Amino acid sequence: MKSVKKPVFLAVAVSLTLGGCDLAPAYSPPALETPAHFKNASGLVHGQLGKNWWRAFRDAQLDRLEDDVDAANPDLAAALAAYDSARAFVGVAESGLFPQFEFQGAFSANKQSAHRPLRSSSQPNHYGANQMMGAVSYEIDLWGRVRNRIASAQATSQADAYLVEQTRLALHAELARDYIALRGLDAQAALLSRTIGVYRSALSLTKTLVHGQIAAPVDEQRALVQVANVEAQMADVAQRRAKFENAIAALTGRTASAFHIRPTRALPAEPRRPRSAPSELLLRRPDIAAQERLVYAANEDIGAAKAAFFPRLSIILSAGSQDTGFNLASLANSAWSVGPAVSMPIFDAGLRQAELEAARADYAGALARYKSAALAAFREVEDALASLRWLSSEVGHLSLASGAASKAESMSFALYRDGAASFLDVVTAQNAALEAQRADLSARTQLLLANVDLMLALGGGWTMPPPDPAQVVSTGAINAER
Repeated sequence: MKSVKKPVFLAVAVSLTLGGCDLAPAYSPPALETPAHFKNASGLVHGQLGKNWWRAFRDAQLDRLEDDVDAANPDLAAALAAYDSARAFVGVAESGLFPQFEFQGAFSANKQSAHRPLRSSSQPNHYGANQMMGAVSYEIDLWGRVRNRIASAQATSQADAYLVEQTRLALHAELARDYIALRGLDAQAALLSRTIGVYRSALSLTKTLVHGQIAAPVDEQRALVQVANVEAQMADVAQRRAKFENAIAALTGRTASAFHIRPTRALPAEPRRPRSAPSELLLRRPDIAAQERLVYAANEDIGAAKAAFFPRLSIILSAGSQDTGFNLASLANSAWSVGPAVSMPIFDAGLRQAELEAARADYAGALARYKSAALAAFREVEDALASLRWLSSEVGHLSLASGAASKAESMSFALYRDGAASFLDVVTAQNAALEAQRADLSARTQLLLANVDLMLALGGGWTMPPPDPAQVVSTGAINAER
């Protein structure tokens, strides 16, 4: 027994000496050139908003619907399941740091051939071969292969945690967009309903004037066209609203057939917007954080691929009992074996080199995707800020146009009623007023949607810190089902 202890202890000592080796390239987060400020950020005010960024619209119905996304959306549940899978693979990788134990029992009755090669005359024809053996094996991580795999799995798991947050953010933004679009259509429907009432009054007056031979019959037909056109527009708005309502039902985990949102005339309030620095953006967006973690994981995979070129050293211990019968508890039938095992690559036809090149290519791809995500983030913020800037100006002009067109409509109708203007003048003024009012409502809706785009581009809220990958939220029905 003493003769085998020395090489075992020597192997352990070597492992402790070389256990700190790490062949992965030195890593630091990729550097990105960030602008000093957003070019379209002028005129923005400071805002204070946390994770529940949609509350800035100050709409209680929207708040309730957004809460349902976390509780019942199946896409978010799928993202959480992917994160759980990644966490499980971390456990798979971490198991390589610990000894592996196996037990095997084998019991058999055997008969030898009388003409088996090299059989001696003293060997029996029938014999038993029974054994119970336990084996312990432990790979000494000389070159950091196991540790690199663990680091890669942990980084991938962190990336999946960030992607859960990105999925949640995208789903909340999609719901906010659909809800705002629906409320915009509600406002359009209310305008069209009022317009139909006005046009029917004009039609009634025109009929009276035609029957009194004060107005030409063509005026009555023009009034009918006006009413029919607006009623057709009303039907188009209702059809578009139904689609947004059905989309909201799916996002909140409900069937469209049993879901309804009561119409209202009021649009959600416009949020106060932030003055945000680009450097803060990179820390806030979960999709960019996920890409950085994937770059780190690819870096560690290079270390594992390099370690494959070097010998793998393991300590193996097996012990148990063997007997031709069933006297396996006898000390005389005990058997054991202990010692190091070395596996050294000699020739693999370029396999390991190809795996290393693949790992380096994966790193280059991950780095490119990280930079692409960052550039896309800056573009999305600039797009949203540009939309907010110019839509705000557009809303101001359209509001003036809408007010003037409404006054012109009232004036032309009064002149027509007094016989001082033709009904064609009324029709022209009515069309201009309706078009201006609808354009004003559409621009106001687009302005609210641009606010959602800005919140999404900034990672959800003005002051929210970067998500902690160790604290993935799984709440409500999703958590219960899992």
